[in-house]
Amino acid sequence: MAHDTHKLAIFRGLLKFKSNEQKIWGVLVFLSLVTAIEVILGIYKPEMLDVKIIGMKALNWIFIFLTIVKAYYIAWDFMHLRDEKGSLTWSIVLPLVILIPYLAFILLVEGNYIYEVMRDGFVSWNF
Repeated sequence: MAHDTHKLAIFRGLLKFKSNEQKIWGVLVFLSLVTAIEVILGIYKPEMLDVKIIGMKALNWIFIFLTIVKAYYIAWDFMHLRDEKGSLTWSIVLPLVILIPYLAFILLVEGNYIYEVMRDGFVSWNF
């Protein structure tokens, strides 16, 4: 019995729990870093990211990806998903992982169709 309590004490010594203040600072640093990357890319707009991928510039895809990363991290931290059971976490995250790319795909395809109809079709731009 004493041997088990000794193992438990050693195991507890290995676990380092962060305080709430450390978690808040970590969230601030992470979100600030991702936002700074977005702002820098938005200001400088590197020419190498002007390549079109699936009908949209690579820079726009990077912005979409970074925005999804920030939204996921905010939900993970501020909605306390990290502390929930896996099934609840996946029931919230999985629909978003499936539906957001699906919505982006529909918007790109339909927007491209409407653009081509307006450019080449019966209706022309009035401006």
